[in-house]
Amino acid sequence: MAILINKNTRVMTQGITGRTGQFHTKSCIEYAKGKNCFVAGVNPKRPGEYFENIPIFATVKEAKQATGATVSVIYVPPPFAASAIDEAVDAGIDLVICITEGIPVSDMIRTRYKMHGHKTLLIGPNCPGIITPDEIKIGIMPGHIHKKGRIGVVSRSGTLTYEAVAQLMEQGLGQSTCIGIGGDPINGLKHLDVMRMFNEDNDTDAVLMVGEIGGSDEEECAAWIKSNMTKPVVGFIAGVTAPAGKRMGHAGAIISGGKGTAQEKIATMEECGIKVTLNPAEMGKLLMSVLR
Repeated sequence: MAILINKNTRVMTQGITGRTGQFHTKSCIEYAKGKNCFVAGVNPKRPGEYFENIPIFATVKEAKQATGATVSVIYVPPPFAASAIDEAVDAGIDLVICITEGIPVSDMIRTRYKMHGHKTLLIGPNCPGIITPDEIKIGIMPGHIHKKGRIGVVSRSGTLTYEAVAQLMEQGLGQSTCIGIGGDPINGLKHLDVMRMFNEDNDTDAVLMVGEIGGSDEEECAAWIKSNMTKPVVGFIAGVTAPAGKRMGHAGAIISGGKGTAQEKIATMEECGIKVTLNPAEMGKLLMSVLR
């Protein structure tokens, strides 16, 4: 079954008329069942137009009512992206995937506050998106490196998600669903949220979890895994050599007050029974080892 999305998912693109939105929407349409899945675009200035035979609507609400879309992907520029999330939440969209990088933290704090009490789940921002191989991809990841299988992947890093998938493929292991949750300090789904879903998914046998320095997301997930997870989990934490106080790539990847170090995360994960590799080139082999 995979998690969150499948070949029956109906998707709209907010920001479909921009260069980035057009490029990646076209790529998603061309992947697997994407032509049937992407049913609407949103641009308040260009309703009534079409992109790749996809109708464009003025609002998310109109797009949802006309097409039945339950998922939205956002490529809106940073100053307006949080408002785009707000609009999707207010319209009752089930899942929002925000690809946009560079959204002001203050904007995301307000948006996360507004989301309380709503059913909408958020992936991102500043993420590569989500893919259920051979069915549908929503986001910017290269579809051709994936293959359907029974390994779940959840990662804070986009590039390391692709690397993890490539290594799984070298071991002959396909994926059930791969999710890049993003590296911003204020975001949607955490490792723990995704891990719960993989644990309940009958089509996922094991999970590869990729984290990085900053915050306590990985530690909280590890504690839950120790008490609740019924499937093997392996991990990798990026940023072992990162100096304290220096942001490394992602806005959320910063060691502050001595907390959030790679060493702390690795130690906690190992204490909770998760096998962790210090070498990013060994992720696939490590996952394979727990299946034997």
